[in-house]
Amino acid sequence: MRSGSKDEKYSFITVVSVCFFLWVFVFPIPVYAAGEIVAWGSNLDGKCDVPEPNTGFTAIAAGYGHSLGLKQDGSIVAWGSNSYGECDVPEPNMGFTAIATGGSSYRGGHSLGLKIDGSIVAWGSNSFGECNVPEPNTGFTAIAAGCYHSLGLKTDGSIVAWGANWHGQCDVPSPNTGFVAIAAGSSHSLGLKADGSIVAWGLNNYGQCDVPLPNTGFTAIAAGGASIYMTSRGHSLGLKQDGSIVVWGDNMTGQHNVPEPNAGFIAIATGDYHLLGLKQDGSIVVWGDNMTGQHNVPEPNAGFIAVAAGDRYSLGLKGCLYNLAGDLNDDCKVDFEDLSILSDQWLQPPSTPSADIAPQPNGDGIVNFLDFAFMAEKWMK
Repeated sequence: MRSGSKDEKYSFITVVSVCFFLWVFVFPIPVYAAGEIVAWGSNLDGKCDVPEPNTGFTAIAAGYGHSLGLKQDGSIVAWGSNSYGECDVPEPNMGFTAIATGGSSYRGGHSLGLKIDGSIVAWGSNSFGECNVPEPNTGFTAIAAGCYHSLGLKTDGSIVAWGANWHGQCDVPSPNTGFVAIAAGSSHSLGLKADGSIVAWGLNNYGQCDVPLPNTGFTAIAAGGASIYMTSRGHSLGLKQDGSIVVWGDNMTGQHNVPEPNAGFIAIATGDYHLLGLKQDGSIVVWGDNMTGQHNVPEPNAGFIAVAAGDRYSLGLKGCLYNLAGDLNDDCKVDFEDLSILSDQWLQPPSTPSADIAPQPNGDGIVNFLDFAFMAEKWMK
């Protein structure tokens, strides 16, 4: 009798689950696409025209006239101005883990890509050696690009700099150790130390290297400004542990005027004369120059997970609006592709007792209709 009740329960769950998921697969609830890039502001040379399919991106970078997006599969997508080959990603276009863009109106742009093996690939304008990565080209963990110079952070916490050095932007101050993050502006550079302090060097004509006191408690850095050949304007910003933003340097377009409340920020970015802050709630705040609408974040201003700023334009990376239990391929919806993933391992037990089958939400070691029921119960929770 008890066994019959159990069978009836599972039969009922099976029928309900099948009906529910047939409805979901045919009429999926719309949510943000995974890794979708939103672009706004100046669209000179098409730098805001994200190529299709606009999905599956994990990182973004905005330069003078071109943009980069890093895909989940480790490939890079580039669009916008390509006058110096800055959009021609070298083959093999795979195995990348980070991206950066630089450049200016004088000599176009250059691009950097960090490989999973710790090497850096550079392409585009190389007028001042900004693409000549110093040997040994290995052991890098982060990259940054300015107008005409580039930076790489090593696993040992040291910084390597190359390219134009007119103002000492490549002369990393001693001791060159203990760094955890880097940023490159027009003609100056920033390094974040493990103790939360910031080190700045290079051109300081607007005080962009004068880190305000107390120089402590920083968790992220960004550097911006514009350069025309050897003349530059620059500004810097740092994100504090308490979620506030500190800005110093050039203030020609109100770069210092972080909108209130100056709290709840989790990421920062800056371009030539405008700045972006990403809030904990997934919204973006923009201030500074708005000549070409770089403040006008497209609605809905929500669901963002990363920001980038270039020359008079901005990029935002959107993630999933909801954490969907049935979203097995991380595209922020439950549809036939998720059903296909389930089907591939349908009724197949793990090869070993400890093996992990990704699409078995209820954790019973086998993919069956009970997983459908589990997914239905957790739908959009």
